[in-house]
Amino acid sequence: MDSDQRRARREARRRELVWRRARGLAAVAAAIVAVAAIVTVATSGSSKPPSGGDSGARGAVGADRARGQGASASSQGAGSSSTSGSGRADALVTPAQAARRVSGGASVPILMYHVINPPPAGAKFPGLYVPSEELSEQMDALAHAGFRAVTMDQMLANWMHGTSLGPGKPVVLSFDNGYQSQLTNAEPILRRHGWVGVENIQLTGLPPSQGGLSRAQVAELVADGWELDTQGISHADLIAISPSALHEQVFVAREQLQSRYHVPVNWFCYPSGHYDQTVVEAVKSAGFVGSTTVVAGWASPSGDSYRLPRLRVLGGTSGQALVSQIEAIRSDPAPPSSYNGA
Repeated sequence: MDSDQRRARREARRRELVWRRARGLAAVAAAIVAVAAIVTVATSGSSKPPSGGDSGARGAVGADRARGQGASASSQGAGSSSTSGSGRADALVTPAQAARRVSGGASVPILMYHVINPPPAGAKFPGLYVPSEELSEQMDALAHAGFRAVTMDQMLANWMHGTSLGPGKPVVLSFDNGYQSQLTNAEPILRRHGWVGVENIQLTGLPPSQGGLSRAQVAELVADGWELDTQGISHADLIAISPSALHEQVFVAREQLQSRYHVPVNWFCYPSGHYDQTVVEAVKSAGFVGSTTVVAGWASPSGDSYRLPRLRVLGGTSGQALVSQIEAIRSDPAPPSSYNGA
């Protein structure tokens, strides 16, 4: 595929994403008009003020407060619908709102990938390298086993509202750190199945010269429909840094990504999986609706959204072995209250 074709494909996907978001906004506008009409009818002829129990009024106040928070999505432009055509959760959802659950929500395995290339000679962590051929076999095996990739936001919409996740068994495909190979190698493989991934980006420490994604490449993933979440500024050990540094890693990282790419950035990914209660509270305060760990298991709507398990996929794992691993961890215990790698 030459450069003109790639540009044309990206532009077509960008237009589709804009159309989907516009459709979501139109739906929200229609709902607001309907609520306003109901309130008008209910209060006509009465001198009493509206009841404090009016859900529409509470929603409007909640949205205004969210817009006023530093970590809100008020600067995000198109990301303000409750559920857009892409299935993304509302950009203005608060942690308290995200904690609400309906019955029948799906438990979902979340997979964790890093570099999608063979490991170079002397690689410090060769197991974190999954060659393209292995990833392709794994995705084929998942599809054959009835799995279908969804995003974290789509999973949340299912938990909060019962929004359908489509046919098949849902699985989240998350990619950490922001390696170029996640765009050049993983994205085409997922696209072949009609799937998208979740990019847990770190803002510094992995420049393009060292195999990291450029800003333009991150924007390309977003235009292709990938969800953008974060591991913070520099993949720091969050349980070992000062309160001011923790604020930068969590609050500032989200604000910068929201401003730069105009997406919600609803989820945090603990760097190296390290967290304690102080870190969890900082993530909540920054407005994230949940966060992921490196402890194996399935994410459950009845579990702790700030300690969601994930399965690390290692190099050398066959497609059938991966399917077996996913099924084997289904009943694993929830992640602990804190984790430092030990």
